[in-house]
Amino acid sequence: MAEIFGRNPVLEALRSESEINKIYVAKGDLQGSIKEIIALAKEKGVQIQQVERAKLDKMFPKENHQGVAASIAEAEYVDWQEMVEIARRKNEDPLIIVLDELEDPHNLGAILRTADAVGAHGVVIPKRRAASLTSGVAKAAAGAVAYVPVARVSNLGQTMEAMKKAGLWIAGAAMGGTEIYKQDMTGPLAIVIGSEGKGLGRLVAEKCDFLISLPMHGQINSLNASVACGVILYEVLRQRSSK
Repeated sequence: MAEIFGRNPVLEALRSESEINKIYVAKGDLQGSIKEIIALAKEKGVQIQQVERAKLDKMFPKENHQGVAASIAEAEYVDWQEMVEIARRKNEDPLIIVLDELEDPHNLGAILRTADAVGAHGVVIPKRRAASLTSGVAKAAAGAVAYVPVARVSNLGQTMEAMKKAGLWIAGAAMGGTEIYKQDMTGPLAIVIGSEGKGLGRLVAEKCDFLISLPMHGQINSLNASVACGVILYEVLRQRSSK
C-alpha cells in the first residue's frame, strides 16, 4: 500500500482514477481544502477516518502532512463482471469468491493465494468494514494479487442479485447449511464467506441461493475464514474435475 500526504496530492489522487482505500483526516482540521477533500471522498464512496494529528505525525515523521493522508491500493480493482468474462473466454464456469466484511488482511491474502491455486476467477469485497488491497494483504497473498482480479463494491446484496441475473448460483458458507460434500458445487458459482467471528450477515445470507457447511467433529465449531474458504474451494475443484 502506497501512502500519500498533503492536501494537494490527496485532492489530485481523488480527482484521478487512483484506487484509494482510505483517507485520514486530523481531528478538528476540517477547514479550507480539507472540506473539499471530504466532500469529494464521500462522493466517490471512499472511506474517511478522523484521527489524532499525532498519528499522522507518526506516519510521516518530519513531513508537513497538512492534516491529511491517503492510502492507495496495492493493485487496481476491477468490475466483477470482468471476472465472468474471463471465465467465459476460458470456456469455464465462473467461480467467484465474495467476502462479507472480512477484516483480517492475512485472511484476505490467504484467500487470494488459494483462489489463484484453484483457478478461481476473482474475489469481491465490500468498500466498507473490510480488508482492502494493502501491502499486508499483498505480502500474505505471496504474489497472488497480480493474478487474481479483485472487485470492490458498495453494496454486496445488490451485487449478489446482479450475479444471479448473470447466471451464477450463490452459495453461502454458514453453520446449519447442507454439508458441502453432499451439495452439487459445479456450474457457475459465487461462494460467500462471512467475517471473522460473526459469519454471514443476515441480509447477505438471505440473498444466497443455498447455504453450505463443513463437517465439524471436534470441540471447536468453526474454522478460520481463510481455512474454511480453502477447503470449500478445493471441494469445488474436485467436483468440477470429476464432472
